[in-house]
Amino acid sequence: MKVMIVPVLQDNYAYLLYDEQSKEAAAVDPADPTLVMNAAKHKGLSVVAVLTTHHHRDHAGGNEEMKRVVPGVRVYGGSKDAIPACTNELKHGDSFQFGDETMTIKALHTPGHTNGHICYFVTANNGQHDPILFTGDCLFVGGCGRFFEGTPADMYYSLCRVIKMLPPATKVYCGHEYTVKNLKFALYLEPSNPAAQEKMEWAMERRRNRLPTVPSTLAQELTYNPFMRVELPGMQTVTGREAPEDVMGEIRARKDAF
Repeated sequence: MKVMIVPVLQDNYAYLLYDEQSKEAAAVDPADPTLVMNAAKHKGLSVVAVLTTHHHRDHAGGNEEMKRVVPGVRVYGGSKDAIPACTNELKHGDSFQFGDETMTIKALHTPGHTNGHICYFVTANNGQHDPILFTGDCLFVGGCGRFFEGTPADMYYSLCRVIKMLPPATKVYCGHEYTVKNLKFALYLEPSNPAAQEKMEWAMERRRNRLPTVPSTLAQELTYNPFMRVELPGMQTVTGREAPEDVMGEIRARKDAF
């Protein structure tokens, strides 16, 4: 169970999830099919599926072309989203086998950024690899997506009632390289947070060397990502709000204006 990072467009990340033995691969949000398919070819992978997190063009805009260049490819997407070229609609909790049945891919409905947003939770059937979560524009390293279609309550549910419940060792592969920007805001809210300070130093060094800052882990996100920390008293004090949904809304409003 391996993941290849494929930078596309301006700051997006597409991914190739693959099984080393069968060389079967799934392309996650292949917005630039040429780049993704060239990466797969270079690695000797056979792309048989597309995993779409949500309908925005910088994530789903390559689906039609993927169907054209990969005859018979399965295109997965949320049943509550208008996913282009979708062949397999998924609801929350739906799962399927992949990679010659070496892994299980489970759909998690995570509204907020869009109403039908899906995260893909991947586990190795032999239990020998840490779980993987493709989060699209729901959860970023140090941040979360804008609430274009959903509400603060939606994002609170997605981050703190769905994603937060996953194993702490879960590797988080998000849809954009926003880490440095996100951590600047996190440090604005919690300037004395040592986890945020350390992550910022690491992220800035990575970007100076033109390297990606993904993946993080769920355990790491809980230490510095303000949107994952809305239930903590310190964040309630910073925002002047008490209910976690209200803290979420206040933090998002401040981030949008930051």
